[in-house]
Amino acid sequence: MKNPPERINGRKHNQLRNVEVQFNLFGYADASVLYQVGNTKVLCAVNLQQGVPYFLKSKNALLGNTGKKSGWLNAEYSMLPSSTTVRTVREISSMRRNGRSVEISRLISRSLRTIVDLSLLGERTITIDCDVLQADGGTRTACITGASLALRLAVNKWINEKIINENILIDQIAAVSVGVIDGEALLDIEFSEDKRADADFNFVLTRSNKIVEVQGASEGVAVSWQQFDEVKALAVNGIEQLFAIGDQYLEKMFEGDLKKVPLFSLQNRTDLSV
Repeated sequence: MKNPPERINGRKHNQLRNVEVQFNLFGYADASVLYQVGNTKVLCAVNLQQGVPYFLKSKNALLGNTGKKSGWLNAEYSMLPSSTTVRTVREISSMRRNGRSVEISRLISRSLRTIVDLSLLGERTITIDCDVLQADGGTRTACITGASLALRLAVNKWINEKIINENILIDQIAAVSVGVIDGEALLDIEFSEDKRADADFNFVLTRSNKIVEVQGASEGVAVSWQQFDEVKALAVNGIEQLFAIGDQYLEKMFEGDLKKVPLFSLQNRTDLSV
């Protein structure tokens, strides 16, 4: 690395933004995570519901008694109106889905489906809602990482409450972005860096160090294979850090160190009826 560009807050080229995690902010969700990386904040909530999409119900019907009825997992991504410096218009106001939101929803969904044994669910659907509260770069990677943590928490709850009989998770995932600015690779870029990046990439990797998805493109200067190797190395290292950080927060959660009355919990609700 020659002379990496100076970064906001003095971060090194291989340094993640500060990560903070809070659990179970929703009273009705099976599990929820408020995941903050730098100034990007996302809220991920997990629910298990009866039923599956029609295409899967038809497939299960064809299997009959010859196979298990498979479940499904679906995620929805949305940016709240005040999550950006210029207010984002609600999709309901325009009466159509935003193309970017649809694309990211599909990315989160297919990423999480790779780590869940859906055949153990029966005809039930895991729904994960990912809402961006504040955007400063890396919202899709934050949602994937936050949703994966929320899913781990939800599965633990379902097993304890005997809603499912065994662990349905076959792996874990996390995601991170890497940008190339002035020929140098930078881990976990924020919005001000993303705007001037020659290229940017999103990596979704499993804990077993397998590739789920890699997205990326050059927008200014083409990237050499050597630069891409540097980008990949930064992503792998960054995701290993994210797994370690997530483990620390979950361990504290299960030990009770993080248990407190959350903002939107049922315990904290006030009867406003007149």
